[in-house]
Amino acid sequence: MTRPNGRTVRDLRRENRTAVLRRLYFDGPMSRFSLGPATGLSSGSISNVVAELVAEGLVEEAGSVDSAGGRPRILLRVAPASGRMIGVDVGETRIRIELFDLTLTELARTERPLAPAAEGAERYEVGIVVDHIREGIAEVLRTADVPAEALLGVGVGVPGIVEHPEDGGAGGALVHGQTVGWDAVPLERLLREAVELPAEVPYRIDNGAKTLGQAEMWFGAGRGASSAVVVLFGSGVGACVTTDPPAPGRALEWGHLKVQVRGRRCRCGALGCLEAYAGAEALLERWREAGGEPPTGAGEEAAFAAMTAAAYPSDGGEPDPAAVAVLAETAEYLGAGFADLINLFQPERILVGGWAGLLLGTRFLAEVERHARAYALAYPAARVTLGLGTLGPDAVTVGAAILPLADFFARGGRREDPAPAEEPPAWTEAVRDRTAH
Repeated sequence: MTRPNGRTVRDLRRENRTAVLRRLYFDGPMSRFSLGPATGLSSGSISNVVAELVAEGLVEEAGSVDSAGGRPRILLRVAPASGRMIGVDVGETRIRIELFDLTLTELARTERPLAPAAEGAERYEVGIVVDHIREGIAEVLRTADVPAEALLGVGVGVPGIVEHPEDGGAGGALVHGQTVGWDAVPLERLLREAVELPAEVPYRIDNGAKTLGQAEMWFGAGRGASSAVVVLFGSGVGACVTTDPPAPGRALEWGHLKVQVRGRRCRCGALGCLEAYAGAEALLERWREAGGEPPTGAGEEAAFAAMTAAAYPSDGGEPDPAAVAVLAETAEYLGAGFADLINLFQPERILVGGWAGLLLGTRFLAEVERHARAYALAYPAARVTLGLGTLGPDAVTVGAAILPLADFFARGGRREDPAPAEEPPAWTEAVRDRTAH
């Protein structure tokens, strides 16, 4: 028996557990007394939910605090060892795999460089990526001596658009990565076939800019903002817009915004994309065309670091005019792109992450901001702040690990939803809740 809106006692209990877990996770340690007003639940509901979570090992005691005229109040926190997640960053120069506990403390990591492709070969061949992820997952579990059964899930951040078939589909998530030559790649199915994990361990695959945004909003420079756009600046560029901080943001193919009619050809095949001017790969190509000399045989990240050092020499030497000119032009293109984000979404903050964005740093960002404010409408431009992300190069893996963690919390801290059962309607539980005060 259910109410017309379909909510049952099971739904209400799950929501109560979710509310307590999230509050302890973000604001804990907290006492039972503090959890009541923080969650809006009665003292009876708090006692019941906490008792369940403690019995299941999800919540543990974390000391005590004095109370006004009474016994000390026991503090509670989410137990770090009660779950494990793996985050995977499928970048364009390397694949990073990290293992975390429930509080997102890193337990182990490994990186697998994606070597420059030989002539006619695909650096981003799907089988190579799957093999790297398979080997990396096995390595971090072995390094931390964690059984695969302890995993709440594996989150994977990828370049491109991720399609999640509504019916779940036999193949699961499909990746449309036009810039890396992926067309409807059934990455979830391929990982399930290749990686030796229990069948019940879920995979959550999403755009890398979206996982970066999730991480910065939960734990980084976006925390406390009501809305933000988080920009990923690496080999290419992308963005994630968030208007509801607890909820996942929305990935934007911002790098394929057109900034020059009949402009440079982008990796996606179109002309005039922002990525063709502002992605690290394009910047290096433009530097070379302008007479710059990237180090021979260096990987993309090392070559980009050399370009940055040439433009902003730390030893007081003369800057390379070609590098300076390319970065100055890039700052204006990015500023125009930021202005579009400001005008379209009117965010409270714009944050820049990704290895290339963090490497260029505050000096370059100041130039981008100057152009952004000049190109944007005055009203939203006056109300936005621009800054760098604070989670560093690991932000995408942290955000990827958040994907299964957020699902776990949404289920009330259960690995899977309990089987449906005949239950009284939710309003009877609510009546008992009110009478428990």
